[in-house]
Amino acid sequence: MKLLNKYWQYTIALLLLASCADNSMLEYDVAKPKSIAEKEYLKEYDVLKSYVDRNKNPDFKLGAGVSASGYSEKGALYSLVNSNFDEITAGNAMKYGSVVQDDGSMDFSQVVQFVSAAKEANTEIYGHTLVWHAQQNKKYLESIIADKELDIDPDATVEVVDGTEDYLGGAYTFWSSSYVDPVVENEILVVTNEEATPNFWDVQFHIADGIPTKVGTKYKVTLRIKGSTPGDITLVMGDWGGQENTTISFTEEWQEVTAELTGTAESSFVMLQSGHYVGTYEIDWVEVTHEEAAAISWWTNLVTNSDVESDDLSCFFATEMTDGPKTATVGAPGTGADGVGRAIVVQSGDNPTNPWDTQFFVRVPHVFKEGEKYRFSMKIRAEKPAPSESQAHAEPGQYLIWYMVGSPNFTTEWQEYSYSGTIDAAQDGMSTIAFNLAVFDEANTYYFDDIYFEIEESGNKIPLTDEEKADTLTYALDKWIAGMMEATDGYVKSWDVVNEPISGADNDGDGYYDLQSADTGDPENNFYWQDYLGDNYVRTAVELAREYGPDDMKLFVNDYNLESDWDDNQKLKSLIHWIEQWESDGETVIDGIGTQMHVSYHMNPETQASKEEHIVQMYELLAETGKLVKITELDMGLVDENGDAVMIDDGVTQEQHMAMAEFYNFIIRKYFEIIPANQRYGIAHWSPADPPSSSSWRGGEPIGLWTEDFDYRKHTYAGFAEGLAGEEFVETE
Repeated sequence: MKLLNKYWQYTIALLLLASCADNSMLEYDVAKPKSIAEKEYLKEYDVLKSYVDRNKNPDFKLGAGVSASGYSEKGALYSLVNSNFDEITAGNAMKYGSVVQDDGSMDFSQVVQFVSAAKEANTEIYGHTLVWHAQQNKKYLESIIADKELDIDPDATVEVVDGTEDYLGGAYTFWSSSYVDPVVENEILVVTNEEATPNFWDVQFHIADGIPTKVGTKYKVTLRIKGSTPGDITLVMGDWGGQENTTISFTEEWQEVTAELTGTAESSFVMLQSGHYVGTYEIDWVEVTHEEAAAISWWTNLVTNSDVESDDLSCFFATEMTDGPKTATVGAPGTGADGVGRAIVVQSGDNPTNPWDTQFFVRVPHVFKEGEKYRFSMKIRAEKPAPSESQAHAEPGQYLIWYMVGSPNFTTEWQEYSYSGTIDAAQDGMSTIAFNLAVFDEANTYYFDDIYFEIEESGNKIPLTDEEKADTLTYALDKWIAGMMEATDGYVKSWDVVNEPISGADNDGDGYYDLQSADTGDPENNFYWQDYLGDNYVRTAVELAREYGPDDMKLFVNDYNLESDWDDNQKLKSLIHWIEQWESDGETVIDGIGTQMHVSYHMNPETQASKEEHIVQMYELLAETGKLVKITELDMGLVDENGDAVMIDDGVTQEQHMAMAEFYNFIIRKYFEIIPANQRYGIAHWSPADPPSSSSWRGGEPIGLWTEDFDYRKHTYAGFAEGLAGEEFVETE
């Protein structure tokens, strides 16, 4: 399709007017404007897809990114795209967030319309994307794994004990006035007032201190009390900045007397005032309680990788023969309690100086407070029978107190050890259990597996377990992929099965970038499936796509910055490593790798040379995988010598246009030169026309092969076309 420049039309009109003039007039030529003349050669180019040698590249598809709604209108965009490209990719319409509603229902109407329009034109569709962390319906996904409402009577309440005092210590230790000295006799508080005082508050004393209370909450104070004679005294609760009081009555018989008072402070005493009472009264105990909505308690495991089968060792540390604390060592498969899996292995030496010269630490991401209930269990064995000790530490090596979960005895056979208790004042602030393993004088090897450190929690909602969350999200993923495959009705033969899985961080130090996660990404806006399904989420997505999709479907893992020079293509090397991991199960098959290539031409020659070098290296690495290779989202910005982005409104020079055309040509020629023919699956331009400055994608950058609204071809069109033909682009004089 040849596009005629409107300015050239204007020039022709001027020439026609000139031909009507008197022949006696002097002849003259109307020169074309330079900017028009420089682009005139572009009219000679055919449609882009005509430049692909189909004999050499039978599976190659030339693609374009489009707006699904704009394409489905079947206007000028529809005609131009179908003429120039074999395949189209919807920018957003086929993503989870565009289809799944807040209640989990799915609206595929735009997808169906898009597929129908493409079918009519016999244009193929590349699916983008089945699983991604961005553009998800985060609200819905988080709602289905939110804490589960418990089936409790909304009117039901439970009585919560805030504090008690029973005088079992044998002595009175609280504050009192000078009129009377309370005493403890036979673990009973005894108060004797031989004569009435002028004021009832002349005899006053605390019977409990440090009760945690909340201002405005109703409390019930209960005493077991009796007197030598019946009487009335004043009961007070609060602090010296404010109290509430009431009158209680008692008899000569032991009885429980209860009064209700409102909290006036965050920490309260309970005080009696009995100056007008004459006689002796005794108190067995006092208790402060309040009512709360009924709740259910449960146990939450705080240890990650309890079964030691993943590589997450963030909870396990060891000091071996005074070397440490450091990350614990994991034994080979077969060392675990089941004889198949793995275990933590800790080695001690001969004749230690101290029991703590060798230690195993279990550290959890929780700081325990006094009063919290816990339970601990693990499976243990050793090469030789040996005793051990446990301690409470804040962090591994930060000692708090000499006791924690008892003293496990190791035997040569696997056994389960368990312990439960309540955190006391000395253990307050602990996050780590330390096991002293140098109690035994001889060198020994210790094994630990199935390690659980749980805390008791309660409430009206209960968190789903990790397994429940994984099951729920797998169901949601199944529903989504099945729905998309039904909506596309087998027409979409290739997909980004997973998009952008690789982060730019290597937190575990294995030499490869980790998977994207809330820890390395943007949890406020994204939903990371892998945080709940683990690295297995890719296998799950592949399995579901193959279950519901057409038999001849090709599945790609797609990512950006695979051509990056600042890390020497480390992201691509990491992706290749992860694909090997996913396929190591012998069942998962990933057909290809998609490289996005949102690049820029750099007017700084050294920078540009580095970019080109690493594009070549990317192709070489991709070729070595033997997998299909697709450039999925190619577009190109422009960066000047100072490192600043050049915008369309800045005025792109002829030199810069030509440099970008040559770079497009380089990228495409090298693809065909380096990627073997049987691996060439295609190249897609993500934004064939320049975007307006208001665009959310590279707005105002000169990234297109056409100007905005596809008005005119740009020089980059020529460089792109020549690259598809395998020809080097040469600037036209």
